Amino acid sequence: MNGLAERTQLDASAEILIVDDDGQILILVAKFLRANGFRVHTARNGVEMAETLKRLSVDLIVLDLMLPGKNGLEICRELRRTSSVPIIMLTAKGDETDRIIGLEVGADDYLPKPFNPRELLARIGAVLRRTRGVGSPAVERGGRTFTFAGWSLDTMKRELTAPTGVVVDLSTGEYDLLLAFLEAPQRVLSREFLLDAARNRAIEGYDRSIDVQVSRLRRKLDGREDLIKTVRGAGYLFATDVIRA
Repeated sequence: MNGLAERTQLDASAEILIVDDDGQILILVAKFLRANGFRVHTARNGVEMAETLKRLSVDLIVLDLMLPGKNGLEICRELRRTSSVPIIMLTAKGDETDRIIGLEVGADDYLPKPFNPRELLARIGAVLRRTRGVGSPAVERGGRTFTFAGWSLDTMKRELTAPTGVVVDLSTGEYDLLLAFLEAPQRVLSREFLLDAARNRAIEGYDRSIDVQVSRLRRKLDGREDLIKTVRGAGYLFATDVIRA
């Protein structure tokens, strides 16, 4: 009961946009989410979605992969050029490659069809808890900047800048992983927590996959292992002071 109350309090004002060309799914999912306290809007394709986003700001988009006209991957890629609104991708395909590509172009999570509405509800809650301060429209307009050891991360532009002034390209997973560290400096974060923070569900079956992600992030940070320290048997620690602006 306490968990439900916490979720309801967190998501009470959340605006959800569902984009799917299956009318039955739109009706059933919208009804279910509204019954759980969300304000829900629907669209059948990318054009309708764009029109909806012109009229209102949403906190999360549930986006089907297979849409008429532009597919979900194209739409997600275009959205990420101007917005960090959280996206959960729906896919009817069993090919893991599609899910990996979806995560790489900027989706925050994926859910294969057919799905249980309760699982979608749980994933929406998890994504909102993880990104509420990052992907919500209110923060997106102003953004935040984290500075550490001469580096800076602009959350509005999703850009990492090196001490030399060079912008360093980050994958979606690397960006989310770095942000998790910056949100909790000088604290030991478990691999399970970081795996969820990096949204790396496509390969979550490999319990050491987060080690690969951390290794890649370290390389982007000029190979500085002193910034991200391994804590044997516990996880990782971002071992430097962080200033938020």
